Amino acid sequence: MKLFQQLLLAPAALGLLAPVAASASDLNLSGVDAYASQDQVTSISQFSDVRPTDWAYQALSNLVDRYGCVAGYPSGTFKGGQAMTRYEAAALLNACLDRVTETTDELKRLMKEFQKELAVLRGRVDGLEARVGELEANQFSTTTKLKGYAAFVIGANSFGGDLRTTDDLNAYSGAPVGGKYADYAKQQIGALSFNYDLRLDLDTSFTGKDLLRTRLRSGNFEGSAWFGNPPVGLLGMETAFESGAGNNVVEINRLFYQFPIGSGFTATFGPRVRQDDMLAMWPSAYPADTILDTFTYAGAPGTYSLNLGAGGGLWWKAGGLSLSANYVSANGDSSNPENGGIATSGSNETGTVQLAYGGANYGIAAAYTYTSNGGFTGPYAGLYGGNGTPEAVEAFGLSDNVNSFGLSGYFSPLASSWFPSISAGWGINTYVGAPAGLDESQSWYLGLQWGDVLFKGNTLGFAVGQPTFMTSSGSNDGNYAWEGWYKLQVTDNISVTPAIYYLSAPLGSLQKGNGDFDALGGLVKTTFRF
Repeated sequence: MKLFQQLLLAPAALGLLAPVAASASDLNLSGVDAYASQDQVTSISQFSDVRPTDWAYQALSNLVDRYGCVAGYPSGTFKGGQAMTRYEAAALLNACLDRVTETTDELKRLMKEFQKELAVLRGRVDGLEARVGELEANQFSTTTKLKGYAAFVIGANSFGGDLRTTDDLNAYSGAPVGGKYADYAKQQIGALSFNYDLRLDLDTSFTGKDLLRTRLRSGNFEGSAWFGNPPVGLLGMETAFESGAGNNVVEINRLFYQFPIGSGFTATFGPRVRQDDMLAMWPSAYPADTILDTFTYAGAPGTYSLNLGAGGGLWWKAGGLSLSANYVSANGDSSNPENGGIATSGSNETGTVQLAYGGANYGIAAAYTYTSNGGFTGPYAGLYGGNGTPEAVEAFGLSDNVNSFGLSGYFSPLASSWFPSISAGWGINTYVGAPAGLDESQSWYLGLQWGDVLFKGNTLGFAVGQPTFMTSSGSNDGNYAWEGWYKLQVTDNISVTPAIYYLSAPLGSLQKGNGDFDALGGLVKTTFRF
């Protein structure tokens, strides 16, 4: 029972049920008539004798404000300390009941007027409750979320120039002696092909702040031009994937656990963790999921090699400042120290330290990576054909270890405009133990992208740079790459990206002095996120 009902009914009921009869002289009918004839007040401040310190002040205020069923005496007083007669109780109770009756009648009218709408709403609520119940009964997990990504890529390449094969080219690509290299490349990777990349991320959290990630991945790029193999490795795409067992085989591509330690520290470890999974900040806004793989390493493929294997790392972050350190062994699942293990000669390992600072729309980072390849046995921790010239990749593998330094950063406008998002980076690598003249390489890139081009949600992008190339004394390994693309956001979860790309001298020093050779290609990538 509400407070005002208790206040009204208690004295009235006591008075009405009292066994002692009252005489006319006891009732003071003239006083009751004076009270009942007054208009109900609209504010408790109209009573000159009611103070906020009175014990029933709040109850009386509620009756006045909510129901307007309280009247005073002609003198502007309430006389709260005066005894209430049965007639006064009846008058007060009748006034409040009239207001309650008015409210009830109005509610009935509204319910009748909106009867159809209420029925529809009731049906929707019942349906929603049923669906929630079914979801709870059949949910995959209370702690795990599934995120999916699928990319369809269809495209082809064309090659120009009159470059003829040489012994070095034959050794690199398996080309026959004599003939034009462009013709050989066209025979190997010039046809139109249709490929896919599929990723399923199972993200589990046990505390709300930690993350256990399991990624299942499959693809069929092994025989395509975009897998990063000879004869033109620099055509490699970031999305080009096939498992270690071949095309169309699902593998565990990621398996690691990440959790906070105290204030500002985050730890990550796992048997299948990648270098960038353990960095507090990625120093580029240019999207990794674009076209040529060489543009996805923040300008420094030697430093940000994205080594994948067994490893662990720790980062500290306070405001915009962060410090990250991690270790990855590409062969960490093997117990043979000759071609596997952790911190052995066959680990194919990387150790990375990054110092970074960033805000909501900008970031800059300096990073150092030590790479020990352990030869070419097992997985490869360093460069591959998709992000370096043949000579740079060979030197990386022949060295005992490589010291790599990268400087990268980005700036993005807070709102879409004619001014693009800008990402840039530079990297330098020194090879210890490499043959003379093969002791240094560099790389750089510049990536631009504009949001909401022509239509809201669509993005235009362009990148130019030099994939890792030898810069040792006397080297003539330079080359240029560029790509342009336009992403049409068809729905929130589907996008279509037509793109073109060009490589000015993808074989670097191997083609210098033997003629010209370049590569031009185009593709359409359709991406589904679910």
